[in-house]
Amino acid sequence: MGITESLLELFTRLISTLGYGGVFVLMTLESMVAPVPSEMVMPFAGFLIFTGQFQTIWVIVASTLGSIAGSLLSYGMGYKGEAVVLRYGRYLLLNPHHLKWTEDFFVRHGKKTIFISRFIPVVRHLISIPAGLGKMRLLPFIIYTAIGAAMWNAFLTYLGFWLRQHWVIIHHYSHILDFVVIAGAALALAGYWVWRRRRLRPASKVVP
Repeated sequence: MGITESLLELFTRLISTLGYGGVFVLMTLESMVAPVPSEMVMPFAGFLIFTGQFQTIWVIVASTLGSIAGSLLSYGMGYKGEAVVLRYGRYLLLNPHHLKWTEDFFVRHGKKTIFISRFIPVVRHLISIPAGLGKMRLLPFIIYTAIGAAMWNAFLTYLGFWLRQHWVIIHHYSHILDFVVIAGAALALAGYWVWRRRRLRPASKVVP
């Protein structure tokens, strides 16, 4: 049995044993740079909804609360990490100017960055740390984390419910799902950039 299969068995046993608590724990770890892909967790929960063992509302609540909890812990690590960067950052080519840039970035773009990141693999595991390092306001951080996480978790849960006993194929083909999500996010950002440039472009004067 490979590592992936072992993890999958561990996750399904945890959820089967702890119920919604298992979903909460795993999604907390998923938001804390832990090797817990949501593509392994939420589709199985969706399958359990199909079998009648779980209810949809409580799956979404437990998973979203877990995502928020894990993100807050990572946010706290970043928030308290400023002193570490100031002291040891030079060894990693980091300096106070990088901290200032991070803070300015999250002031301007923090809300949409946190929301979009919840749909992007790897990024959603890490984004809370720079958000804390950039001193993003806590309430907007929680709100946009909750909205993005709830949507992503609900999507994976629905796929698991729809695929029923074949839910495990979501993980096997997760690289395709990740590509589609990343491509969609890139197109959305490109469209927003073009729209914003056109909106800010001064209207050309009509010469009589």
